[in-house]
Amino acid sequence: MTNPGTDPEETTENRIMHIRFATGNADRVEEALAALDRGDEPVPYLERVYRDVDNLHRVTRPKNLELLRVLASEQPESIRETARLVDRDVRQVHRNLEELEELDLISFESEGPGKPKRPHVWYDEIAVELPLTAGDGANEDSVEA
Repeated sequence: MTNPGTDPEETTENRIMHIRFATGNADRVEEALAALDRGDEPVPYLERVYRDVDNLHRVTRPKNLELLRVLASEQPESIRETARLVDRDVRQVHRNLEELEELDLISFESEGPGKPKRPHVWYDEIAVELPLTAGDGANEDSVEA
């Protein structure tokens, strides 16, 4: 999967992944479409929308946040190196990284069969937006604890 803004050389600004619950940012979509209509390249906007509160919880687990921080700051070359950096068992780290890949928050890169898989993030920061009222597009039943 190709992710917008994956090349850190493209910009000197922080690349922010916006994590939203229930509904995406329609205004940003409209801005991007308008830019395309004008023949301009839209400003990259990285967003993941989760409609299941359990997925939002999976993102914000302390162990997963620790992994995302290490991937962004240290850029480890393998799952094994990632596990060493967080001082955890490789199997546990691998399981958590696969979970983050399922959530579309990381990708794995490999130089070929038999080569180590390198976990990779294409953003520098996460901004979580969680509406507390149904007026923001969230179903009142969907935000139960």
